Amino acid sequence: MTKRSGAPARERLEGLAALSPLGAQLRERERRREDDERRARERVQAQAREANVFRDAVAGAVALAPSERADPRRPPPLPVPRQRELDEQAALQASLSDEIGIEQLLETDEALSYRRRGIGSDVVRRLRRGEWAIKGQLDLHGLRSDEARAALAGFLDRARREAWRCVRVIHGKGLGSAGREPVLKAKVPRWLVQRQEVLAFCQARPDDGGSGALIVLLALPAR
Repeated sequence: MTKRSGAPARERLEGLAALSPLGAQLRERERRREDDERRARERVQAQAREANVFRDAVAGAVALAPSERADPRRPPPLPVPRQRELDEQAALQASLSDEIGIEQLLETDEALSYRRRGIGSDVVRRLRRGEWAIKGQLDLHGLRSDEARAALAGFLDRARREAWRCVRVIHGKGLGSAGREPVLKAKVPRWLVQRQEVLAFCQARPDDGGSGALIVLLALPAR
């Protein structure tokens, strides 16, 4: 009988021993839960304190009245197409106007000779005497005004590339034009004065074309 009564007691002890790890796990889980709740309460309390500090700091603030002042935040400037501007400036410089007054840029005399300001009068005399050899020639006979203007611009560009010092431009006397008006004879000098490389020009000598042509002195390109 004694052996039988001792067996159940031993089994109960063994069962309690098996439950002790589970109890420890439950107690650890409960401790962690309490720690989490405590930290959450502390965060809420800290946020409340910060909010109270801000409210206390701005308690006496008064909203500003509407102002007519401009917003100092300006939008950034748009990008500038520098290459396109340079191209347009180059095209403008190459274009030749019919409206420009030659008297604004050049000194004149009765013999249809012209020199840019800063060029001595002896240059025109030497040009008339033919001291510079003619290196190139452009004949504008039979061309319309716009065609002649483009041809002259292209000719001067070539003269600059070839480093021609003196050239002849034949504009004609206008005898074959409508109304026998010397249209190109009046326009070519205006076109020439708009080119920076043109230093001086004069009416050609009779054997070089006379009143139907101009002898033009050009600046040599910088090297």
